[in-house]
Amino acid sequence: MATRPVTGEQRAFMTGNEVVAWAALAAGADIMYGYPITPQNEIMHYWTRMAPKYERGFLQTEDEIAAGFATVGGVLAGKRAFTATAGPGNVLMQEAMAMAEMMRLPTVVVVTQRGGPSTATVIYSQQELNLTCFGGNGEGLRIVYSPASHDELFLYTIKAFNSAWKYRFPTFVLGDGYQSKMREPVTIFDPEARGITMEPCRPMVGLPGEKRDPAHLRNTYNLEDELYEVLTAAIKEYEAISPRVVEWDTYAVDDADLLIIAHGVVSRAARAAVVSLREGGFKAGYFRPVTLRPFPEETLRSLAARARNLLVVESAYGQLKRLVQVSLYGLETPVTGYLRPGMGITPEEIVEFIHAKELI
Repeated sequence: MATRPVTGEQRAFMTGNEVVAWAALAAGADIMYGYPITPQNEIMHYWTRMAPKYERGFLQTEDEIAAGFATVGGVLAGKRAFTATAGPGNVLMQEAMAMAEMMRLPTVVVVTQRGGPSTATVIYSQQELNLTCFGGNGEGLRIVYSPASHDELFLYTIKAFNSAWKYRFPTFVLGDGYQSKMREPVTIFDPEARGITMEPCRPMVGLPGEKRDPAHLRNTYNLEDELYEVLTAAIKEYEAISPRVVEWDTYAVDDADLLIIAHGVVSRAARAAVVSLREGGFKAGYFRPVTLRPFPEETLRSLAARARNLLVVESAYGQLKRLVQVSLYGLETPVTGYLRPGMGITPEEIVEFIHAKELI
């Protein structure tokens, strides 16, 4: 019997990719399927280094299409399976993830965003928000977490497995190249030490003669009415679970004239900008959607209605901003964007932009 990967809580200093591998081990992931692509590679490297010690599995497939469908196969067999990818690999996995969305399969994907479109850079961006939330030819019935720190990468990788198996929607951890490569202190832990019970996994298909619950799994339909009935039921269930899944973070919002909205690693710069503005006597606040799907629309609307200006800050050309504007339809609070596709963003830049645009 293999020893537990993590006992109790331990402090460590590691890269984000190491954090993801340790979190998957701690969550009891059985197998990873993957294909190399920067900046995701080290998740595979660390997993394959540690997996044999803890009796876990790994399969390197011939491409990301195969990795996505192999992950689908893993969960059908009842394995707590996952994959990781970035950029063009994320594009190639969308067919498999659309199938998982149609068949309500608990796949888990860790995305380490890189610059786009196409090959572009292997460094960093927030340009895969649209793709991860709404990729494939479906309705975006997915759960997407956007962690901002290594502690959150660890927590939300564990939570992704639980959300996927509990609610049976494909679940994603949307990281980025900066988080993947940078090192920072992190607390890794055994989920049981924090009272987290991992959702049980069960096979949905099996060998003849095996005892299992009957399953009727389809991703193709003959009639429009058939598909509509299935989708309507899935959408209704997604909307029902959304209040239990949606998460957000705020800072200094009670009297904020300016509300800065950001997600992922950029939210760290946004929060630091708010601290700087507050020190200068300006009433600024910060809102971060932790879940991008489902999106914390109601909370954001209530905060936006009280503010004089909204500023969306992101390393993309308005992907988060569009989500915000859809959520705030009907409100008159002006929405401005500080949009830097594929570029890192500092607190100083944000403060300078705010003063230049006279947003506060």
